[in-house]
Amino acid sequence: MREKKTPLIRLAKREGMESWKRWVIRLCSILLALVVGGIVMAAVTDPSNGNFFQRAVGSYATVIDGALGKKTAIRQTVKNFIPLLGTALAIAPCFKMKFWNIGAEGQITAGAVCATYFALFWADRLPQVPLLLIMALAGAVGGGLWALVPAFFRARWGTNETLFTLMMNYIIIGFVKWLQGGPWEKQPKGSQQIAQFAANACLPKVAGVYCGWIVVLVLMVLMFLYMKYTKQGYEIAVVGESEATARYAGMNVGKIIMRTMFLSGAIAGIVGFLLVSGANNTLYDGVANGAGFTAITVAWLAQLNPFGMAGISAMLAVLEKGADTLQTRMAVPVAISDVITGVLLFFMLGCEFLIRYRLIFRGHEEKEGKA
Repeated sequence: MREKKTPLIRLAKREGMESWKRWVIRLCSILLALVVGGIVMAAVTDPSNGNFFQRAVGSYATVIDGALGKKTAIRQTVKNFIPLLGTALAIAPCFKMKFWNIGAEGQITAGAVCATYFALFWADRLPQVPLLLIMALAGAVGGGLWALVPAFFRARWGTNETLFTLMMNYIIIGFVKWLQGGPWEKQPKGSQQIAQFAANACLPKVAGVYCGWIVVLVLMVLMFLYMKYTKQGYEIAVVGESEATARYAGMNVGKIIMRTMFLSGAIAGIVGFLLVSGANNTLYDGVANGAGFTAITVAWLAQLNPFGMAGISAMLAVLEKGADTLQTRMAVPVAISDVITGVLLFFMLGCEFLIRYRLIFRGHEEKEGKA
């Protein structure tokens, strides 16, 4: 019988890597990402801006200046930061539970729809504070109920939550498109747009930016405490490790799944409320603007740590805003920010892979055994 040949390269899980080695790998990955990103920006920059090295350094300086150089730029960067952090916090508990919620985009939109209803039809009945509180509550309930649907099907019949939550994004976005051109379309008809909110339905500004940044920072602290110190956070961790173990310990796994997904959707719905009442002051079909998908990477890179999510969200917000300035000053395509973000995320995800696993080449184990 023919002997099975050992693969050229195999993967093995690392055991007990020292903490300092992990941080060295992460630091090296960030430095490599910056080098590759600088090469990309230098390659697409006008050669009249200096040699290759000068163009790379100048591009980064322009990005930082464009995102943090002026008060107006800082305010826009903070506006980009708010939905990223809020959505990453929303998906963190269900990811900890190994429930792959890919529907945050739809849950944001569902919350935005519910908040918009009260902004459009109750603004003339209520003063600002009660109206905003009702809008926030409606957004939380709307996003939570939208997330509860796939959670119920997973808990009851074991359906695939990844596909279920993903498909629900398109349903709610299509519903908003119908609202834009149908019952909620502003007068005169034909604009395919929903009217701007009245002043009392808009969030007040703090330090020049709508107060959503305060809300997400408070949520960050609350999520950290919830995940680390509460009974429900412990149950989420146990279910994520092993559903069989959780059932053996007497936990109601189906109830935990639905409760956690409702919480996840509720936070995403609050993000939807913040976007329509703070950032946009109206509703449109692209209200989430990709935050639901980008936040998956933010949460994963931060290892589901709320404070780590804040740092990564801030970094991506700086890149997004700085790329606009790079386009206007150095004639670089604005899409370059997506390229740089992709490079950065690729290297950071790659470093986490190297931290968790090691590559074993054919013949290496035999040499180790002889030694």
